[in-house]
Amino acid sequence: MKRFGLTLVAAFCLAATTFAAGNQPTTEKKWEGSINVNTLSKYLKLTQSQHEKVADIGKYFKKQMTLANEVAEDQDEMRRKAVQANLKLMKETLDEKQYEEYAKVLNTTLENKGIEVK
Repeated sequence: MKRFGLTLVAAFCLAATTFAAGNQPTTEKKWEGSINVNTLSKYLKLTQSQHEKVADIGKYFKKQMTLANEVAEDQDEMRRKAVQANLKLMKETLDEKQYEEYAKVLNTTLENKGIEVK
């Protein structure tokens, strides 16, 4: 019975470690800026009009982040400008509570991707 218990604990620890390894912040700063608009729309409870605008802003943001990743120099500055432009456009589109929640999500995502934007 002890052996079975230890085997079960070992299997659980292995599974937990494997799962957690995929959720660690990355050191490579190559996030292309893709945003799942449908999930974000549900989370922020967007109206149809807001959903369409957020989708357009998301496409623009992805283009800007992809461009920032492709240049050889000033990547950090280009990322910072892309994030600032994204936040400005979102602030114009979302109400105050939605914007606050969006800013938290974006900040957490950037942090998880290892990207610092100040």
